[in-house]
Amino acid sequence: MKRILIGDPLASENADEHLLPKRMALPIFASDALSSVAYAPQEMLMILLTGGLAFLAFAPWVAAAVVLLLVVVVLSYRQLIRAYPSGGGDYEVARTNLGEVPGVVVASALLVDYVLTVAVSTASGVDNIISALPGLNSWRVELSVACVLGIVLMNLRGVREASRAFAIPTYAFVGSVGVMVVVGLVRTVLGVAPVASSAQYALHTQSISQAAVILLVLRAFSSGCSALTGVEAVSNGVQAFRRPKIHNARTTLALMGGIAATMFAGLVALALISGVQYAENACDLAGFACKTTPQPSLMAQLAAATFGMGSVPFFIIQAATACVLLLAANTAFNGFPLLGAVLARDGYAPKALNTRGDRLVYSNGMILLGIAAVGVLVVYQANLTNLIQLYIIGVFVSFSLGQIGMIRHWIRGLGRIRTLPAAARGQQSARRQALSYRKGLLINSVGATMTVSVLVVVTITKFTHGAWLVFLAIPILSTLMMGVYRYYRDVEHEIRMDDTVHFGSAGDVALILVNRLQKPVVKAVDYALAAKHSKTLALHVAVTKEESAALQREWQAHGMPVPLVAIESPFRSYAGPVIEFIRQYRAEHGSSVITVYLPQYIVGHWWERILHNRRARRMAQQLMLVHGVTITLVPWLLDSSELIYGRRSRPVPGQDRAGRPFMPRERQALEPRETERQL
Repeated sequence: MKRILIGDPLASENADEHLLPKRMALPIFASDALSSVAYAPQEMLMILLTGGLAFLAFAPWVAAAVVLLLVVVVLSYRQLIRAYPSGGGDYEVARTNLGEVPGVVVASALLVDYVLTVAVSTASGVDNIISALPGLNSWRVELSVACVLGIVLMNLRGVREASRAFAIPTYAFVGSVGVMVVVGLVRTVLGVAPVASSAQYALHTQSISQAAVILLVLRAFSSGCSALTGVEAVSNGVQAFRRPKIHNARTTLALMGGIAATMFAGLVALALISGVQYAENACDLAGFACKTTPQPSLMAQLAAATFGMGSVPFFIIQAATACVLLLAANTAFNGFPLLGAVLARDGYAPKALNTRGDRLVYSNGMILLGIAAVGVLVVYQANLTNLIQLYIIGVFVSFSLGQIGMIRHWIRGLGRIRTLPAAARGQQSARRQALSYRKGLLINSVGATMTVSVLVVVTITKFTHGAWLVFLAIPILSTLMMGVYRYYRDVEHEIRMDDTVHFGSAGDVALILVNRLQKPVVKAVDYALAAKHSKTLALHVAVTKEESAALQREWQAHGMPVPLVAIESPFRSYAGPVIEFIRQYRAEHGSSVITVYLPQYIVGHWWERILHNRRARRMAQQLMLVHGVTITLVPWLLDSSELIYGRRSRPVPGQDRAGRPFMPRERQALEPRETERQL
């Protein structure tokens, strides 16, 4: 089943073949940023409409501020990619230039935001599906969870296959939205401007104070800033690009920023022209059947106004929007595992996150992200309005600390140039480098100023709407990561090799645990004798005297080459008497190294594991806690084990399981059981 779902394993030497060209990297790393323009204008206008229709006059200025911020952030990250192309992104910048704690805080913020990216993108995609097919509203959570599981499965198949699957929907979304904006603007110029279905409804609002006006505008700006999510993903995935990696990553980032800014501005303009109204509470729209009909998304209203409800272009745009919003989660499924691998390499996360799976991807990180995202969707019932309040906090925490770290990076670079001798500073290369550092310092200074300001605004406007959970999660996750680092540091110190280490022993003793005299026991005896220990004993734990006496007689009758020692177990335990025997033996004969041989059945069916008591594995776990004891599990393959033997020992094409070449006819003639006997 795993091979069917994920595919056959890929060799490590083929890793370069799975690096991404720019045309495939754009949908992989930019799908989040591009898709966010489908809901960022909606959330921005929704907040403004809280104060009434008159507040839509602020929309062009708020949208312009968002576009300006997007341009500045893209330029800033182009500098970051050039300076830190290893794939650590904001985490590496903050840890290198600001210290351990800021680096861990950035990493925690990014990990939290990646989880929320999957949840928000999936919920938004399902929201657009429900806008086209309202009958699915009651299945919102189930659809969201199913979509996340599908994206996890697709990513586990590998980067190249995922890029092929996600490229068409992303480019279809960009193309269809571009056509819709152009058609809508052309119709406006011709005097037949599109009119949204919600333009006819009156809006119930309450009067608000001047201070609340400012807060409302700032809150709308913070919601519109969700269009910036995903910009950092390219800086975290530089190593996934084809060579030249830095150039391709910077070009992809510039393309992503340009397309996202153009689409965001176009959608806001078309929404204002067509009179779209999207209320936080659908019942605030007077005349709208809020009790029976879900509120259509902004994209659905624009498509219906431009091309007509139920038309072919309408369904194309809805399908493309839903697909790209669902696939926007793919950006997180590339960023989260890569960042997790960097953190595991630095000791701040479990080492399993730095292990590549069969398809050359960090599969453990993908599975962990999927589980976390499903949990968030279930808890929040896939409600986009509630989830969006948790969003972008982590992004702007990482933006801000990353930009501040880059400022320190450029200042250090300029400081190194100033320390050079006058002759060296006067050289053209040094002057060119100093100019480059000053340019980077200027760009990142502007970026830091704007991102820190936005972080303050986002914190103030979203904190009481649920964002406090993010501010709680980031310190908890940072503390856990620091604890993991301390643990790995202590273990490394404990096991570090030095010239004073010495493991003295007075002998090398083998103990073969025997329950009954059977073929697996004989195989264990054979292995122990082949290892040529100083002393070899067979040890029987006697639960009853009758069983012990019968085994002694059978042992002598078959002429077994090692002596059999029986120890009593009045309470029918096995590991305890063996451990006591080992301690007494070491007390009498010195610190001998004890090797315990445990025969163990290997079965092929899951139900066979229930029928065997698995005593050997349980005893091994207890004996491993005894000093001076090593465990050797001696496998005995039952006939049913051929089921797993054939899977796990799959021969390399052109070779048998022993590594010998053979012809295709010979391969068909080979039988697994016969090959096992030969080996």
